Amino acid sequence: MQMPFSGPAGQFVEQLLGHGRYVFTRREAERRLRRSRRAAYMALHRLTRSGWLVMPRSGFYVIVDPQHRAAGTLPPEWFIHELMKDMGRPYYMGLLSAAQFHGAAHHRPQEFQVVIPVRAVRPIRAGNVRIHFRGKGLFDASQTQDAKTPTGFMKVSTPETTAWDLLRYCKAAGGLENVATVVSELAQKLDPKKLLEAAKRHGDVLVAQRLGYMLDRIGRRDLTKSLANWVAEAPFRPLDPGAPVNGASESRKWRLFVNAELEPES
Repeated sequence: MQMPFSGPAGQFVEQLLGHGRYVFTRREAERRLRRSRRAAYMALHRLTRSGWLVMPRSGFYVIVDPQHRAAGTLPPEWFIHELMKDMGRPYYMGLLSAAQFHGAAHHRPQEFQVVIPVRAVRPIRAGNVRIHFRGKGLFDASQTQDAKTPTGFMKVSTPETTAWDLLRYCKAAGGLENVATVVSELAQKLDPKKLLEAAKRHGDVLVAQRLGYMLDRIGRRDLTKSLANWVAEAPFRPLDPGAPVNGASESRKWRLFVNAELEPES
């Protein structure tokens, strides 16, 4: 592949691509190029301006190969693990992005969603891709799996943890109705025993109530028996915590005031 510059920086990037590498740090470039910090920055800046590199985080570079030039970056799945390693943070791909990975792709997420421990991190822009970080207080209760990518692997929430997160952070997932649509597609990947385990690990009964009600609503009562037993003594609470409960019907099974309509898109 012909790089736009034939200098040492371009050759360095070509060598990385030749070894199947798509990311590097400025510190590594300084060592390899034997340049000062400023000289290395300027050489890499020229490649960034030409579109061959993108820098989602200061000092962290992603090489953009020809097939991804239109998007201005690689798919975030290709570099998220190395990016989070550079940031020194545990993570997993979650929410709508994880749901899409598990086959619930009714609507393609408009952003790449990453779950991290509770401390907030500002969103990152890489080319045309926005990476949004969701802080989760119960991060250690999450169950993840390794997913292969063209460049290695990344961490992604299991289907059951994904379902839990979607209900817990439903605003970040487009609201209850959108979550109902996504969960209706995700349900085929859910295991009732693992679903109960995820609920108990997180310990948030309200989320279990809402998730159980939603699964019943979409006709997947085969997944909810154990959840229903677990929440049987829970106090009555609203399905939608942000909406009034005046005039709402009651679900005695799920101990909920049904103050929201759930109509999954077909």
